Amino acid sequence: MVEINASLFIQIANFLILIWALNKFLYKPIRLVLYQRKSRISGLEDGIKQNEQDMVKKDQALKMGLKEAREKGMKQRDVFENEARLEEMKLIEKINEKARADLAEIREKVSKEAQSARKSLEKEIDNFSDQISRKILGRSI
Repeated sequence: MVEINASLFIQIANFLILIWALNKFLYKPIRLVLYQRKSRISGLEDGIKQNEQDMVKKDQALKMGLKEAREKGMKQRDVFENEARLEEMKLIEKINEKARADLAEIREKVSKEAQSARKSLEKEIDNFSDQISRKILGRSI
C-alpha cells in the first residue's frame, strides 16, 4: 500500500514540476509547430482552391475567346468568299464580253471572206462550168 509520508509529497511535487517542464519545453513548442504547419497547410489549400477557381475562369474565358474568334473567322471567311464570288463573276463577265466581241469579229471576218470567196467564185463560174462540161462530154462547148 501507499504510505503517506514526506516522500509522497516530494514525488507529487516532482511529478508536477516534470509536467510543467515537459509542457513548457516540449509540448508547447511541438503544438506551436503543429499549429503553424496546420495554418500553412490550410493557407496552401485555400491558395490551391483559389488557383483552381481562377483556372476554371480562365479556361472558360479562353473557350469563349476561341468561340468568338472562330465565329469572327467564319464571318470573315464568308465575307471573303462573297467578295471572291463577285470578283469571279466580274472576271467571267469580262471574259464572256471579250469572247462575244471576238466571236462577232470572227463571224464578220468569216462573212467578209465568204462574200469575197463567193464573188471570186461567181466571176469564175463560167470558167468552171466550161471545164466541168468538157470533162463530162469529153469535148469543148
